[in-house]
Amino acid sequence: MRAGAADGGTTTGETGGRVETVATGGTTLRYTVSDEGSRPAIVFVPDAGFGPWMWGWQAPALTGRYRTVVYATRGTDGSDRSGPYTVDRFAADLDAVLSDAGIRRVHLVGAGLGGMVALRYAREYGRARSLSLFGVAASGERIDRGALAALHPDDPASFEASMSGAFTERFLVESGLAARIAAWRRAEDATGEAASGHRSAALEFEAGALYELAVPALVCHGVDDPIVPIAAGEEVADELPRGRFEAVEGRRCCYVEHASAVTDAIDGFLRDVDASDE
Repeated sequence: MRAGAADGGTTTGETGGRVETVATGGTTLRYTVSDEGSRPAIVFVPDAGFGPWMWGWQAPALTGRYRTVVYATRGTDGSDRSGPYTVDRFAADLDAVLSDAGIRRVHLVGAGLGGMVALRYAREYGRARSLSLFGVAASGERIDRGALAALHPDDPASFEASMSGAFTERFLVESGLAARIAAWRRAEDATGEAASGHRSAALEFEAGALYELAVPALVCHGVDDPIVPIAAGEEVADELPRGRFEAVEGRRCCYVEHASAVTDAIDGFLRDVDASDE
């Protein structure tokens, strides 16, 4: 998947819709759902440590054709900070959000840890119609621990310095979004124990037998992702029975840096899935 440098789209990292809360597993989660009624539903599952801001490009662009759900995982934004922080717990939280929103079947879009949660969710729950995954690995052993810690530091004062793991220097300079993204991160991202809990959940993940997951899957990966090597994403796509791989220029947050191209790819993929269900 190729796109012009600094193709950040026209949205500004903010999501819109009706804000709701749901109590689950000893915590309260905050989520935003659009009001498209019976239209196909998409839920956006955040990467380790990131708040809902990270889906502020894809979610607004796809709202209208789809019913979109963006939520704050435990420890981020308006959701409680209480643990446990495990992929199984995150998957149960996701199911609680979808149940509260009245969504029976859903397209899952997940990045990093969110992609791992999507894989677990598709295995353990019955709502998944498709998977769109970014920067995911089948095992936490494929993650560079140092790079993950640098991208998701415990201290919000380190957010500005961590940006190079997420974006290319050219994007940060040409888009003019560096200060705004840092501000969104300070307002929404996990810090302290929550940040370390998110990192541990990703590092401890094991997907199991991917050949058992028969849902259609679009697997995308930043060419220069410093957290998970692109080969790991290719392996996930190869092992999923209905997996398709797309390389995206950029680093960990390639879906932001090349938002328009990525959004078009997700939309095209989901249209094909929905058409095949008819």
